[in-house]
Amino acid sequence: MNVLMKNKKNVFYTLIAVLLLIYPFINDSRSMMILFTQVFIFAIFAMSYDLLLGYTGIVSFGHAMFFGIGAYTIGIFMKRFEPTIPYLMLAVLVTIVLTALLSYLVGLLTLRLKSHFYAMLTLAFAGLFLVLAEKWRTMTYGNDGFTFRVPDLFKDRFDFYLICLVSMIVVFILLNRFTNSPLGRVLQAIRENEQRSESLGYSVLQYKIIASVVSGVIAGIAGILYAISLRFVNTSVFTMDITLDALLMTIIGGVGTLVGAIIGAGLIEFAHHWLTELAKVHWIFERWIIFFGIIYILAVMFFPQGIVGTLKSLRTKSLVKRQRNLEPKDKNEKAAG
Repeated sequence: MNVLMKNKKNVFYTLIAVLLLIYPFINDSRSMMILFTQVFIFAIFAMSYDLLLGYTGIVSFGHAMFFGIGAYTIGIFMKRFEPTIPYLMLAVLVTIVLTALLSYLVGLLTLRLKSHFYAMLTLAFAGLFLVLAEKWRTMTYGNDGFTFRVPDLFKDRFDFYLICLVSMIVVFILLNRFTNSPLGRVLQAIRENEQRSESLGYSVLQYKIIASVVSGVIAGIAGILYAISLRFVNTSVFTMDITLDALLMTIIGGVGTLVGAIIGAGLIEFAHHWLTELAKVHWIFERWIIFFGIIYILAVMFFPQGIVGTLKSLRTKSLVKRQRNLEPKDKNEKAAG
């Protein structure tokens, strides 16, 4: 039964990926292509956050610092050097190294703390990077930010759409494999009961640091794509709003489900786009953030476990109910026999 469900799920995911691949050939709307690109980028970021929150049980309020490092690294490289593919790849490599080192150090310093203490300290680290970006004007240009050029391959919106889509698919496959590996199972055990995992001989801190490093690197890659999509970067990439976006996407889609992070990213980005467009129709929609909040409240009320989590729960209840209905029949058949 599990194998059958898994095969159906893989076929469904493949079908969605194929539809997204052929979408720009069917509809060449520039605005929709840009919107989908933003969904793919924030889906990568939300999946990186879900690895912490959903699979390891770590609540971080400073995840934006890894996102911001990726954005500033690509921006600085493209600004100070030639906007070529080799320099872009070098920027990606530097981002991976920086985010891995930073997430390792931050994890080593903070992951010994519990729940809200850890969350507050990560928020402090993110605030430190925000202040650094504001003050180091010779490198970051402060709050004003700076524009930069990108390689020709990334200038075309069609090509960039495909690059972001492929990046999201690759990250999803890698994280899906990671979370279903023995290491991923240990992380989920730590989420469920940290003390019991430690009593079984697992070094909880080391496993948490591994999750933090993987999550930080993927968040940095999302930051790179985000900066390239705008061809501009400023200190907003380090703000709390970026982390809250990832948190909301994860919660709405379903904590502990990578697909939920993608769905959550799509819902929030499309809701933002549509509500902003409605502001042109009637003045009441100019306060679109209020309606955005209402949508979030309704989503939490009707889908308390997130969209994917709630659907899984309903499916499980349906299977249990079906099995209970079959049990009396089996008993009657045995009695008759």
